[in-house]
Amino acid sequence: MQIYADNAATTKMSEAAIEAMTEGMRNWWGNPSSLYTIGQKAKEKLEEAREEIAAVINASPREIIFTSGGSEADNQALLTTALNGKKQGKTHIISSAFEHHAILHMLNKLEKNGFEITLLPVHDNGIIMLDELEAAIREDTCLVTIMTANNEIGTIQPIAEIGEICRKHGVFFHTDAVQAVGHLPIDVKAQHIDMLSASAHKFHGPKGVGFLYARKGIVLQNLIEGGAQERGKRAGTENLPGIMAMAAALKEAATSMEQNNAHISAIRDYIIKGLSEIPHSALNGDASQRLPGNVNFSFEGIEGEGILLLLDQKGISASSGSACTSGALDPSHVLLAIGRIHDVAHGSLRLSIGEDITREQADYIIGSVKEVVAHLRSFSPVWRDLTEGKKQIILK
Repeated sequence: MQIYADNAATTKMSEAAIEAMTEGMRNWWGNPSSLYTIGQKAKEKLEEAREEIAAVINASPREIIFTSGGSEADNQALLTTALNGKKQGKTHIISSAFEHHAILHMLNKLEKNGFEITLLPVHDNGIIMLDELEAAIREDTCLVTIMTANNEIGTIQPIAEIGEICRKHGVFFHTDAVQAVGHLPIDVKAQHIDMLSASAHKFHGPKGVGFLYARKGIVLQNLIEGGAQERGKRAGTENLPGIMAMAAALKEAATSMEQNNAHISAIRDYIIKGLSEIPHSALNGDASQRLPGNVNFSFEGIEGEGILLLLDQKGISASSGSACTSGALDPSHVLLAIGRIHDVAHGSLRLSIGEDITREQADYIIGSVKEVVAHLRSFSPVWRDLTEGKKQIILK
């Protein structure tokens, strides 16, 4: 049995997206910036896609800037609010300790250039406390950037409430919604969102294309200089086939969201219940305020990489709570942020299921994970030390 359970990493392109992309490549190959008919026909398709995307998040088409993906959108949003804030003497930025590295690395860069960064704790449930956010806002705060849903543990933040607090204090609010767009209802007006980042390949669109929503009135700072594309705010000829595919994928995802989420959530909870039967294991993140398809567990006494390799042999594609960086195996900063110690964080598994998941596949996943964990523990010296009382068991 082959099961793809790593949709948080990327999703398979939908047929609607493939058809739209093929149409764009075959029929609308002109440059949208050209004045002749072929170019203007391509321009019409570009603006149709912009309108479709804007409608899904209740934005104006002119508030949508096409990018190469979520990371570029994140970077442009942070650079914009930082530089605009600096002009007003505001150099303080608030974020959370478990943001995506596209946010954290840009914050590190800004910090080296004179900005002060406050990273809010996310506590053991993976959700920030609103009172802590409000208490952190200062007179010189120019931006709050909090992700809508975490890419590893799937926890969903109270975005509307965060936006309301920011609006009350006159602070710009950006959210990295890469994991949320197409999976959760988004209304930028009702949720008081000033800027939002999204990436097509997270909702069955193609890789290499995304968008930035920037509320009307925000003067964007350019990351890429050159031509006058995207109203002069993102140079480079637009990837029209990719943009058309992104619009088609997002429209389809929004239309079927309620039905899909009901199915996925039910299977997610079934898998969580099954994996909870494994001794000395724990679900990472809040049990209910999480993405419909996210299951993230820590298993004490083993390494996450071993889980992945053995699951792959059983036909299951998943990911771990660890990342190999510069030759050193480091535990996930997300798991550390919610209080998991290094040894526990290393033995983690993320399953991100899609709408095509079946109950039969869920049973296979549960059974396979149980077998793999038992097998790895059978020859783990760490597990032996834990069971013999030489080390303290953390996950009861």
